[in-house]
Amino acid sequence: MRGARGAELGRARAVALIAAVAALTVSGCSGSGQDGAGASGKSAARAPGVHSWTGRPCALLTDAPLAEGFAVGSTTDSADPDTREDIGENGTRPRYRQTGCLAGLTGPDGALWELSTTATVYEDTAPARHAYRVKEDLDRAHGRGPERVHDTAYAKPADDQGRPGRTLVLWNGDLLLSVTAYGPYGSKQHDVRDDLAGIVKTTARLMEDGLRDRDAPSPTTS
Repeated sequence: MRGARGAELGRARAVALIAAVAALTVSGCSGSGQDGAGASGKSAARAPGVHSWTGRPCALLTDAPLAEGFAVGSTTDSADPDTREDIGENGTRPRYRQTGCLAGLTGPDGALWELSTTATVYEDTAPARHAYRVKEDLDRAHGRGPERVHDTAYAKPADDQGRPGRTLVLWNGDLLLSVTAYGPYGSKQHDVRDDLAGIVKTTARLMEDGLRDRDAPSPTTS
């Protein structure tokens, strides 16, 4: 009986893992119509998950190309193990830890691009969702988008001393994730738009998947 029960649990775990990978592939994180799911052209949100902090976030971005023809060059981890307190709803002080990566990218023509990502892992889902909504409201109030990707993710244009860029912000369970990519100096937004969208989409997918704790039960959200 015990052996049969163990085999049954093993099969169930394998099926769940396959389903999670499939959901991740379908959901994506792109604002472009061709990458979206359904007639609306928008991606479907991935089910909320539990995530863990890592001291080596850049390592999560080196297993797969971020876009066709692009290579990750120098990387710098920005990982603070100390727990911080946020300003939450009704005077609460939710706790979180933050990790991030700054990376140089080389494009197909040898031009230099830049990528930065920040992952904030909260101790609960509600504060992460609140922080996402506050960030979205601030970006909307300042006229910086947002371009809706799905119910829990949006994109907006970015700029760094004339370098065109794109930022993707998403909430998933206890995770608030922000990814920004910049094109080469002197490039034009319309020339690099598709590559920027692809880079932030793939980076967000790799980061969320790499930080997800598959041994933890999915959180319940209200």
